[in-house]
Amino acid sequence: MNRLKTIKEWNALLENSDGQPLLLFKLSVTSLSSVTAKKEMESLVTELPIYVVIVQMDKKISNAVEADTGVKHETPQVLIIKDKKAIWQATHYQIKRSIVLDAIETYC
Repeated sequence: MNRLKTIKEWNALLENSDGQPLLLFKLSVTSLSSVTAKKEMESLVTELPIYVVIVQMDKKISNAVEADTGVKHETPQVLIIKDKKAIWQATHYQIKRSIVLDAIETYC
């Protein structure tokens, strides 16, 4: 997982999502459900690149993701970004390796 640290990085990923879908994982360092979701995401084996937004440190990026995708912010949250759109998302305890893998197979 690669951490997004700038709006510029987010904008480039969104722009390039036409050719390369990606997973975006938003988490809180103080949330138990984020810790559980992080373990699930770390166990995920996929060819899709996975990017992380740590909400407390990168609130501007989190806000940009919400504005650009139209998906209401929640933490933890996983989005599949493809063709400059969020085409799937899961939150909290719905973030399970098997569920994310099923979504990747269905939507990518």
